[in-house]
Amino acid sequence: MIERSRRRHINIQMILRVMGWLLMIEAAFMLVPLVTGLIYDEMKDVKVFGLTSVITFGCGVLLTFGLHPRDTRMGRHEGFLLTTLIWILFSAFGMIPFMLCDRPVSLTNAFFEAMSGFTTTGCSIFSSIDTYSHSIKMWRGLMNWIGGMGIILFTLAVLPMLNHSGGMQMFNAEVTGITHDKLRPRVSQTAKSLWTIYIVLTVLIIAFLWIGPMDLFDSICYGFSTISTGGFAPHDESVAYFRSDYISVVIMVFMFLGGTSFGLMYKAIHGNWNALWKNDVFRAYIIIILMFLVVFDIYIIYTGDYKGISSITIQPLFHIISTITSTGLGVFNFEEWGAFILSLLFILMFFGACAGSTSGGAKIDRMLLLIKYTGNELYRCIHPSAVTSVHINGRVMPQPVVAKVIAFLCIYVMLMAFGGILLTAVGLPLVDAFFSSFSCVSNIGFGVGVTGSQGSFELIPDLGKWILSLLMLIGRLELFTVLILFNPEFWRK
Repeated sequence: MIERSRRRHINIQMILRVMGWLLMIEAAFMLVPLVTGLIYDEMKDVKVFGLTSVITFGCGVLLTFGLHPRDTRMGRHEGFLLTTLIWILFSAFGMIPFMLCDRPVSLTNAFFEAMSGFTTTGCSIFSSIDTYSHSIKMWRGLMNWIGGMGIILFTLAVLPMLNHSGGMQMFNAEVTGITHDKLRPRVSQTAKSLWTIYIVLTVLIIAFLWIGPMDLFDSICYGFSTISTGGFAPHDESVAYFRSDYISVVIMVFMFLGGTSFGLMYKAIHGNWNALWKNDVFRAYIIIILMFLVVFDIYIIYTGDYKGISSITIQPLFHIISTITSTGLGVFNFEEWGAFILSLLFILMFFGACAGSTSGGAKIDRMLLLIKYTGNELYRCIHPSAVTSVHINGRVMPQPVVAKVIAFLCIYVMLMAFGGILLTAVGLPLVDAFFSSFSCVSNIGFGVGVTGSQGSFELIPDLGKWILSLLMLIGRLELFTVLILFNPEFWRK
């Protein structure tokens, strides 16, 4: 019996049509900074966001209603391609306000800022954000918030039609983690559940911040940036601007929640607290934070940097959580702690928080799997005939999953190295180049040297910014979703 394999072309028309729906959704989001401009009487920005929203909505209408694909199916190929393209398209339209506002920036800088916002990286070319309008600040925070839970995931929640049209493929292509479990029977229901939790947490942090010394506007901006672990702040001094322990603690708690698996939170909210406390990854998340806090405190006391109880509690804990969750907000210039602390933060940047959260990094799930797999291989060196397996959360990880995780981590490191080499080629100092590459792949946004507290990502040459924009996208979509598009085999079948 001869098997015949069907070949079909990638359904470009259907991809463009869904992209049209997404552009109309982005246009609706642009009304938020428009209303902000009306409230603060920033009429130029009202016109800017009004024009941008009309352009974005018009393009969306043309794509959605101007195309009538005969085949409405969307498979794995369409899922990968659409997921990558829509993040680029959102950034392309999202950058327009930065080019038309009172203090316009170049196309390269505008795209870099938009990509950094949507991917929740938090790198910024704005060296004096305090001087920008409320509308621009609101748009930056909103970009973080949209990208935190995911553009595709939001679409699956509001467009149930995709539940039958490649929805699971898009869900898998965007959501972070080793495996992806549907919390409810339909992928659209899962998306709605996750977004509901996300919205509730957003409302809670805004309320808690508003109770403190923040006004409503700052509460909304910091709320968006915190729960999304994006890190865009409406003030140059970040959280340190307020000099408030209360604000630091509130943001710290919600950064921690942003780095927790939303799937686990869903189960806990519905009464299954055992799923939370018995989860290997969640326990490791807490242990890592506490271990690093102890090391930070010992070093701070040893070097004579102790300046009161806050210097060994709130300040180090805030930066540990901000780093491991890839948020990038700060209450203190961490570069002042010296090279040792910087190296510890580097490790946290690599680890990341839990899969299924809004954080970046390699994710604790993968690191835990690698550690257990390495232990098994060392055991097999002594006992060659032993049959071993990797257990995560009481489940045996299939060999293909283990192989994919190892491949992911190898590519992750190579991508950082390759990005660093390219950045040195465009003129960045060695340490700055590799740190910037690492920062963008892990979607954290920290900078040192040229891009540190005394500098800005604006100082990077234009070609370097396009390289970093690509690294941010690849890191946010966890490598394979983007890299697979460069594989000729993807286009042949």
